[in-house]
Amino acid sequence: MNPERSQYCLIDGLKVLAAQIIVLHHCVSYGQLALAASLQLPNVSGILFDYGRYAVQVFLVVAGYLAAQSAEKSFAIRHSNAGALGARLLLQLAMRRYLRLVGPYVAALLLTIVCAAMARQWSTDEYIGQPETIAQILAHLFLLQGMLGYDSISAGVWYVAIDWQLFTALAVVYAVFQRQVVRIGILAVLIVASLLYFNRDASFENSFIYFIGSYGLGILAYWASSVNAVNANLGWISAKKVLLAIALIVFVSALHSVWLRNYLALGVAFLLLYAGNKPYRHPQSWLAKAMQWASARAYCAFLIHFAFILLANTVLLALQVQSPAISLSFIALVSVLSWIAAGYLYRWVELPIGRWRPAVLFHR
Repeated sequence: MNPERSQYCLIDGLKVLAAQIIVLHHCVSYGQLALAASLQLPNVSGILFDYGRYAVQVFLVVAGYLAAQSAEKSFAIRHSNAGALGARLLLQLAMRRYLRLVGPYVAALLLTIVCAAMARQWSTDEYIGQPETIAQILAHLFLLQGMLGYDSISAGVWYVAIDWQLFTALAVVYAVFQRQVVRIGILAVLIVASLLYFNRDASFENSFIYFIGSYGLGILAYWASSVNAVNANLGWISAKKVLLAIALIVFVSALHSVWLRNYLALGVAFLLLYAGNKPYRHPQSWLAKAMQWASARAYCAFLIHFAFILLANTVLLALQVQSPAISLSFIALVSVLSWIAAGYLYRWVELPIGRWRPAVLFHR
């Protein structure tokens, strides 16, 4: 099957929408683009600035759903030496995920470093950051920049480190615990603890525990809806009941404080529960093909767009553009260029690395 041709309409739509909202959120947050947006479209700009970051919750829930699907397939066949097999498969999955994430991530960071160096010639805005150090780049390479306290080279790259942590945590649960009901119980505890405590304390934001609430809701949605889960000790009943119970806990917690991102994550989880596995009605239509194309490249667009924000702001400053309308049009240009570049980044980097299997790790 062509890796670009996803069969899931809702998942594709959510990924593309979330990626584009993040692009727009960062456009209205930095430099001349932000100034133009605030002058020309103050209400829209304000909404995107205040709430656009919540699109990350959509990414997290969808990522959890797809990660559970991947882990379910990988751990479906177990032998008598389940412990040894589980440990080896855990290592394989963790490294495979790392390679797939880091390949396009490194390419996007290199482009961002070049664009940031150009931007510093025309602006000293704080968002551009200081010239990168070797230690800072190495920390990014090993996804440790947040834990080690280094400034991010690009906007949103914290997500890459968190995604790898979350996926590895899920693989650990699959490798260590064989019974579905135990997996559901452990995940439920982590979700509730994250949503009600860890996710409300910024000191945990560089750890998977801060985000496992949203990610775990996506996992539960998959477990509650998948055929494999239905056949696994009626685990789907438990998963669905747990999902409903968590929703009730979140709504009751609103009596103390309201967290919109939790409601958004719950809403996306229930959408996936009931429609996550629905195929396209007209898979050969141009719209379906466009959504499939963009969905496969959403991660790359998320990674690379900040480089074009830097570049656009630099061009506006260098040409001394005074017209807010012209500056605003650059936001559309950033979006278009981000998706075009994402196409090349996906084809030249993400896709080849996704197919690569280092013999030392994947030889059986």
